[in-house]
Amino acid sequence: MQLESKNALQLSSLNHISLVCKSVDQTNEFYINVLGFVPVKRPAALQFPGAWLVGHGIGIHLLQSENPESLPNKTVINAKDNHISFQCENMGMVEKELGEMGIDWVRQRVEEGGIHMDQVFFHDPDGFMIEICNCESIPIIPLDDGKTHKPRALNTTRVQHQQIRALAPRPRVGAKILSDGGDLIITTNN
Repeated sequence: MQLESKNALQLSSLNHISLVCKSVDQTNEFYINVLGFVPVKRPAALQFPGAWLVGHGIGIHLLQSENPESLPNKTVINAKDNHISFQCENMGMVEKELGEMGIDWVRQRVEEGGIHMDQVFFHDPDGFMIEICNCESIPIIPLDDGKTHKPRALNTTRVQHQQIRALAPRPRVGAKILSDGGDLIITTNN
């Protein structure tokens, strides 16, 4: 059975997210060097500073803030903040690489019915939260019938698979956090 949703707007996929930056150059380098995005040509008609990147089935459009000093300086990693999530294949490798890059991160584990999902949260240079997870280990259970379904698109082509993975966090219906706020391991790479 395929997951069905009401799609009055006939949406087909997530295209991009836009992020306002203190420094487009610094944020651009982060998304290229840390997350593996590729810079692409931006339309010349856009008469303001910015950059476009693509990767992992999604685009990221960076916009230079007109007043960078007014942007909040987030230093506390809060897993409950707005974020974008990326699926990974090896959480240990992610943690090792982030540590080698000197990026501070927080680890959280969610458990549902004996299945564990690990998450690593960290900030980009502007304080926007990034999550790397193994979220696919938690089954998707629609609220309407309680049966577990695997979206049909996951079984078709790699492109569709990457597009689905790029969607912001997959539903974790009924998931429980192992302790108040989760089983957090905070690391500082100083």
